[in-house]
Amino acid sequence: MAEEKKSEKGPGIAARLARPNILELQPYRCARDDYSEGVLLDANENALGPTSVPTNSLDPYDNHLSLERYPDPYQSTLKEKYAAYRGNGLTPANIFCGVGSDEAIDLLMRIFCQPAVDNILITPPSYGMYKVCAKVNDVQVITAPLSKEFDLRVPETLETATSKTKLLFICSPGNPTCKAIPLEEIEKVAASSQYKGVVVVDEAYVDFSDKGSAVTLIEKYPNIVVLQTLSKAFGLAGIRCGFAIGAPDVIQLMNNVKAPYNVNSLTSEVAINAMKSIETLEKNIAVILEQRVVVAAKLSALDFVVQVFPSDSNFLLFRVQGKAKELYKTMADNGVVCRFRGSEIHCSECLRVTIGTEGENKKFLELLVKTWDGL
Repeated sequence: MAEEKKSEKGPGIAARLARPNILELQPYRCARDDYSEGVLLDANENALGPTSVPTNSLDPYDNHLSLERYPDPYQSTLKEKYAAYRGNGLTPANIFCGVGSDEAIDLLMRIFCQPAVDNILITPPSYGMYKVCAKVNDVQVITAPLSKEFDLRVPETLETATSKTKLLFICSPGNPTCKAIPLEEIEKVAASSQYKGVVVVDEAYVDFSDKGSAVTLIEKYPNIVVLQTLSKAFGLAGIRCGFAIGAPDVIQLMNNVKAPYNVNSLTSEVAINAMKSIETLEKNIAVILEQRVVVAAKLSALDFVVQVFPSDSNFLLFRVQGKAKELYKTMADNGVVCRFRGSEIHCSECLRVTIGTEGENKKFLELLVKTWDGL
């Protein structure tokens, strides 16, 4: 019998063998890393509930999904229905279906960026996963910050891009900014001769905005890829289903690179059911937008709130006079969780709050005032 290897003191096998960029990685910190109980207004979920649920298969027993079989690797039915819902002449060939938008972000980097050579360009303050995925893929990140009003600075952004910039991420509506980037500004970037790469427009919150979708630009600009998700307006964060929408040649590469059965049958069924529940979707969006107006007005009336930023999404970003982090932490410890964003550029002393149900919003506002008075 071969002699067992004796354990050696010192670094473990992970530290000795893993890629340096992985060992240096600061993982994405999601809302549930901090709090998982209470009134949760920190993750921009839809508190009104899902637009669809799984079909009841237990009483009576019904294995209509044939769960002993692998799912459709290309989610053909879901793509057909999603293309029909989004319109603009889309076909399944324009749509990649994945595990949330995050899978699409990762695949785009793996497809277009050569490790340790190419870079991506982001426009902070923005979604944190762009940096995390870049680090995992050993891709450099360069930045062209938004203006203090959270507008895209098109000339500065184009000047920042280099010959090695393969992906340029524009989050619209932005997180944490709440603000949608006008389509004409996105078009300026896509049409520019200065930038030769792909323009990735992350539209997780597009259904709460009246500014339109960059999907309308895809036919004209094959260098645009739009990311969308069922996690926000559709209220289906728990099924992890997202889409990349773009030119067929880009989508084909994403299908080629993805894992064979990346979207499971249960997720697919709920997503397809959601496409049949657009009336519920629209009703829920209307309620959230009404409550957004109410919460924004009440925040603006508070003397310790310095600024409430205009919102095109299902959350609000607001600035307080000071002690924002202490305010957030004390509120969370007392059962109402928003999110501290004060460490991001242009967001000093800022908190981000998801628009919840009417009752949740009332609890948030009451505890906000009570906590501030006690600081």
